[in-house]
Amino acid sequence: MNIHDLFNLDKKIAFISGGATGIGRMAAEAMAMAGARVLIASRKGSLCASVAEELNQKGYKGIVESFEGDLSSEAGVEAVVKEIKIRTGQLNILMNNAGRSWGAPLGSFPHSAWEKVMSLNVAGLFSLTQSLIPLLEKSATHEDPARVINVGSVMGEIPMGDGAYSYSASKAAVHQITKVLAKELASKKITVNALAPGPFVSNMTAFATADPEKRQKVGQNVPLGRVGSQNDIAGAVIFLTSNAGSYVTGSILPLSGGINIETGSRIFEED
Repeated sequence: MNIHDLFNLDKKIAFISGGATGIGRMAAEAMAMAGARVLIASRKGSLCASVAEELNQKGYKGIVESFEGDLSSEAGVEAVVKEIKIRTGQLNILMNNAGRSWGAPLGSFPHSAWEKVMSLNVAGLFSLTQSLIPLLEKSATHEDPARVINVGSVMGEIPMGDGAYSYSASKAAVHQITKVLAKELASKKITVNALAPGPFVSNMTAFATADPEKRQKVGQNVPLGRVGSQNDIAGAVIFLTSNAGSYVTGSILPLSGGINIETGSRIFEED
């Protein structure tokens, strides 16, 4: 096998939820570059359509298709699954990227913020994956399993609440669900892994990353000295979905520039 065969996604079919912005968009472009047919969906159908058109104009080997979909309710999940089944009879790759956050100080964090965040980040992710297992099974082989990538967060690994209590808890749940499903779906030749990103430029982090000066300031607090880039997402996603990652399942891949291994201060530093 040559290096091209190891990392290409020719003829593979992928679905990315929340694929119009942020990490989802970065992943969609990477998969299209590698040759995949990529379906993307989000609550903003017009934005999805414009992103698909923009990416297709770049002349990549793969193609991007879009439609509107909301995974925050049972009915929304069912509608997305129905649309996917209209467009394809099998899936090689499912990337659960759609998510939302909520921030408020301790003492005023609303009860409703738990349902809104958990219904999409956890229940929606699980329900969509469960519903698409038959399509994933149709493409799966021992040598080239079907792939599921869940987008977690470094905030699901270490205590960085910062007022985002339900978000942090939801991403910890995503990491655990990833491991549980990896164990249960291995016999069906489906791998399940998760990304645990730190700060990347996205709508969710726009308050801190949209402005270059603020982005640089945020990056200074990352051990590697910068926020994540599109190449960081592309490399991780292509590894996990190509032949290169066919023997990896149940992993939580840190994409946080070292935030995940930060600990307390060095108590003997002065000595």
